[in-house]
Amino acid sequence: MSDNLSRQGMRPAFRRWRAGRPFWGGLLLALGGAEILLTEKVSLKVAMHIGMQGMTGYLLPVLMVLLGLLILFSPSQRLFYSIVGVLCTLGSWLTSNLGGFFVGLLLGVVGSCLTFGWLPDQEPRSERRRRKREVKSATKTELQHQA
Repeated sequence: MSDNLSRQGMRPAFRRWRAGRPFWGGLLLALGGAEILLTEKVSLKVAMHIGMQGMTGYLLPVLMVLLGLLILFSPSQRLFYSIVGVLCTLGSWLTSNLGGFFVGLLLGVVGSCLTFGWLPDQEPRSERRRRKREVKSATKTELQHQA
């Protein structure tokens, strides 16, 4: 019984934590970096491009993972992290198997863009939808009263 109550308490707490930061942007950027790191380990028959000097092929994806985690745990600097994240992601095109065979590149760019566009003071969508429905129903009732 107490285990069930603790699970019910953790879910709303996680939702509040997630709502206060660009969660999906940071997660996608970190996943993009992880995917690029995994494609570095493929056999040489599959790899298209090993990378310039070898070290940058590993450095940029590690930075992407680190920036994704920083976005999640320090959202106050999200604009700087997202700009550096998109630059690292685009740099992985040259250094890491075409950005992890395009998958990591796309995840990183989308995650950085989501982070850059996130607004911390924006009200949740459910509140906006509810308010829009209330306004719509209020105008309908006004029109019915006028007729």
